[in-house]
Amino acid sequence: MKLTNLSTTLWCLMVVGIIEQGLAQANHNLIQQSDELAQSYSTKDTIFKNPYIDIDEWRDKPVKHRYVHGGFKGTETRFSFYFPTKEQYQGRFFQYITPFPDSEVLSQGATGEDDKIGFSVSSGAYFIETNGGGKVDFAKPSFNNDPTIGAFRANAASAAFSRIVAKAIVGGGRPFGYAFGGSGGAYRTIGSIENTEGVWDGVVPYVLGSPMAIPNVFAVRMNAMRILDKKMPQIIDALDAGGSGDMYAGLNEEEKQALQEATQLGFPPQSWFGYKTMGIHGFIALYQGMRMADAKFFDDFWKVKGYLGANPTESLLKARLQKASKIKAAIAIDEAVKLGIKEPETAGERGSADLAWKSMGGVEGKMPVAFQIEDILPDVNFMGGDLVIKSGEAAGKTIQLASIKGDKVVFGPVAPSVLVKIKMGDEVFIDNSNFLAVQTYHRHQVPGKEYKVWDQFRDAEGKPIYPQRPFLLGPLFTRGAAGVLPTGKFKGKMILLCSLWDREAFAWQGDFYREMVRKNLGDKTEENFRLWYTDKALHGDLSKQEYPTRTVSYLGVLQQALRDLSAWCEKGITPPASTQYKIVDGQVIVPSTVAERKGIQPIVNLTTNGKKRMDIKAGTQISFTATIDIPQNTGKIVSAEWDFEGAGTFPIKQKNIVFDKI
Repeated sequence: MKLTNLSTTLWCLMVVGIIEQGLAQANHNLIQQSDELAQSYSTKDTIFKNPYIDIDEWRDKPVKHRYVHGGFKGTETRFSFYFPTKEQYQGRFFQYITPFPDSEVLSQGATGEDDKIGFSVSSGAYFIETNGGGKVDFAKPSFNNDPTIGAFRANAASAAFSRIVAKAIVGGGRPFGYAFGGSGGAYRTIGSIENTEGVWDGVVPYVLGSPMAIPNVFAVRMNAMRILDKKMPQIIDALDAGGSGDMYAGLNEEEKQALQEATQLGFPPQSWFGYKTMGIHGFIALYQGMRMADAKFFDDFWKVKGYLGANPTESLLKARLQKASKIKAAIAIDEAVKLGIKEPETAGERGSADLAWKSMGGVEGKMPVAFQIEDILPDVNFMGGDLVIKSGEAAGKTIQLASIKGDKVVFGPVAPSVLVKIKMGDEVFIDNSNFLAVQTYHRHQVPGKEYKVWDQFRDAEGKPIYPQRPFLLGPLFTRGAAGVLPTGKFKGKMILLCSLWDREAFAWQGDFYREMVRKNLGDKTEENFRLWYTDKALHGDLSKQEYPTRTVSYLGVLQQALRDLSAWCEKGITPPASTQYKIVDGQVIVPSTVAERKGIQPIVNLTTNGKKRMDIKAGTQISFTATIDIPQNTGKIVSAEWDFEGAGTFPIKQKNIVFDKI
């Protein structure tokens, strides 16, 4: 049959219309079948008995996939499922667990290496993300709510229901399931597999803390940042390429103690290069909970013998800020960004391991995020404080401050109900006394002897040298994140990833959990568990690095771990061995060769004219040689990039790599 151009066009339009109608009908049917699918779903968790679907549609970005959205009736839990085509599907799912319950649509819009949806589809998997039962309000912390809902129950219920949906959409048998999450998400990922059975076959937690991490890793770091502020450049220079290697040179006794204390508790000295921008990180969301849990500490610090505030050093007194003033004007987010007192939050940062905490501060919409006051504030190394309202409708209320600049004060997490009561002219009092007290909290939280990094705070008999609080705060926060404390007992397989330069989750904590696993699994540890360390990597899981000539992203390691984990669980293909290391004075030390270090990260050694260091005159020509060693059975190098300008753009691309024996 011969068709004219017009009839051909009409015929094509008719076919397209039929296809689109069929897809719409399929979508409509799946939503219509929501109750039927729910009947096929069974659970012992009475809260999550009634799942539903309210969106089912094909999408083209970031890759072609079928998007299914829904939740559980009678709860705030929402989920998003992203299914590949039947041709791409290989019978598995990857589920991302955020640092804290947030949103089920965080991964939409990500591109490149940060694109979790595209990575999952290209790995033959459908992708799951949930809101973990509902976003957490950090302006109103509570230790009374059931933490298991956000920790693992909402995610487990969503994963279980996804298998019902998967069968309806792409068919096949029971999908293999794998969860992954970093930072607070690592607590939740481990809590998920330790406290459920049959939901996930394996997990990849990364940049993991210990039950004693919070708030102690932030406390010791803030203490060092305050005391060493002016000496940071020389410390960084000593540790940099060509430096002396002696980071203690030129420091007074107080400064040496602060640096040594932080180092022995686990802070990686190489990471001080980011001191100007690292700030207090996630502690901004912990402060209110800490005040609730141990309010008496903030008074004891300034009055009770044995606490630094009762016998303050000159540097502590110099850093203390107490100033009475009045509210002059309110500042909304757009104006705050223009003034340079607050940074806009990007879509990629929210829900990430390193920068999720940014969404914890301030309030949304047209509510103010800062105030202008009538007085210029002193220039101190301000890391946080309180704005106490002294008059007006909000008198007696306190707002957490994240930063100050001149006559501007920027909020941390705050309840809008408090902000609406504050009027221009209200009297206020700016005070950072509590934040200064926090900086030595770790000295008064000495845990059991299994935490060797706290030995520096024990005397010869093993007793604490400083007065102790009536309870350990870290485990309380850990339970809030993971639902329960980690035990090392799980069914399935796990690849744990940690970063050697991690400033928020010190590297030794990966080994701490590994010891828990060893006590549980004994000789079978290597059959079910791996610990891989990534050198020169920080806490964040975004591909973009703030200083790309100093650090590397571990996203490649994370993605390889997920694929290796699936091959391990589904086909019995053993992944590369755990990284070999030793721990010395709180620092994780790895061997210098891949044969000894193992893991999966290549090792790069750079020399100039065959030497590690050269002192030359301007205009002298020299040659650089990079030697790259690759762990066994982990692939090959396909390209190298050079950046001699230090701008982080790596303009020189080298693809013709000369290989020696691997």
